[in-house]
Amino acid sequence: MVSLFGHSVYHFDVLTVWFCLLAVSQAAYVNIALYKPADHQYQYQPGDDKYDVSNASNAVDGRKSDLSGGGGQCAASYREQTATWWVNLTTIQSIHNIAIYFRTENSLPYFYAWISPSLLGFSVYVSNTTDRLQGTLCYKDDNFTLDTIPDVFTTTCPVHGQYVIYYNERRPGVFYPRGYSTRVGISLCEVEVYGCPGGFYGPYCSNACPDTNCYCHLVTGTCQGCKPGYQGYLCKSACDKGSFGDDCSETCGHCRGIDQCSNINGTCL
Repeated sequence: MVSLFGHSVYHFDVLTVWFCLLAVSQAAYVNIALYKPADHQYQYQPGDDKYDVSNASNAVDGRKSDLSGGGGQCAASYREQTATWWVNLTTIQSIHNIAIYFRTENSLPYFYAWISPSLLGFSVYVSNTTDRLQGTLCYKDDNFTLDTIPDVFTTTCPVHGQYVIYYNERRPGVFYPRGYSTRVGISLCEVEVYGCPGGFYGPYCSNACPDTNCYCHLVTGTCQGCKPGYQGYLCKSACDKGSFGDDCSETCGHCRGIDQCSNINGTCL
């Protein structure tokens, strides 16, 4: 009895616990990527029969009942040396975790045979711009194989940012492990970014951050850094005259006087 059923029961119990923990962690936060603007590289062009069913925004439309390329619920692209997809959260948000539902053609055997080779080695970033290198690397795959990459991937990334970026590459002259495809593309059916809208924290994002000029911790509400235009203890001080932006690192220079330069974005007042 144990040899026949023990492993299967254990595997089922582990999966049950994992999905329950995932549901609990996501229930406490809001999917802040839902219906937000999205874009990707090398999208199919008008006239291509895949054009209408492969839009980048399909990956943030809340639909994941049909994980096939022709179901109109997934984002897809031509395969090239690089693949980039991003969602614009429209403002800097407090992020807790990210879940990615890959395209499977509604068949795990198909997924592992034909899709997973182009996913291996992928990265997930959070940035304040569409430049991933200016942001935080949340995850870089260097462990998955053709048989172990999950069709639903999750990672915790407790940072603040405006863009969540999926990236992969196959560079000329670079040796890649066995099983990696020679080119990569976008095969994303849903990307869920769980966190709180800016200015809120706590269970169900129900608490207002106590310090309005700070990015506050998603759980405790403590100040984790200043919003553009502010500095000092609890970010209570505006940038010195003549400076503005993140960490007050930008210099005013386009206004008639430094008193007319916005401490937040440098525009003339």
